[in-house]
Amino acid sequence: MKTISKICILALTLFLFNCGGDTKKKEDPYAKKTPEKTEKKEPASKRVELTNKGVGPVSKVDLALVVDHEMAANGKIIYEKMCTACHKPDKKHIGPAPKGILSRRSPEWIMNMILAPEKMVKEDPLAKDLLIEFNGSPMANQNLTKDEARAVLEYFRTL
Repeated sequence: MKTISKICILALTLFLFNCGGDTKKKEDPYAKKTPEKTEKKEPASKRVELTNKGVGPVSKVDLALVVDHEMAANGKIIYEKMCTACHKPDKKHIGPAPKGILSRRSPEWIMNMILAPEKMVKEDPLAKDLLIEFNGSPMANQNLTKDEARAVLEYFRTL
């Protein structure tokens, strides 16, 4: 009986020793290695989306071929008063730089972002991506009127 018990214990020990062990997958040194595909997504601030009008009170903005310099001057005053804490005209700060914004966003999207940033961040995919890119710093609603936002947009045309 002692012999059978010893044989059973020895068999069980060998079984456990052989079945357990390294769970890492061993690589075949002769296998052809293929590079891993990593998809680089362009940051939202660089992405061009000219057909997206955003969500908010503005559905259509007509821009004249020539900049209205009086409106742009008024927009610059508003921008300097309300926006420069977070936005620098030509470089990334807390928020994105507005220079060249009209080559990446529709005028409607810009106006909606100025007038309804909370709604944009909740419902517009691009605004959500920008929020993530800029470390979760949401744009503050400055409670501008449509005319004031339009003047700021006109100022952006001069940058």
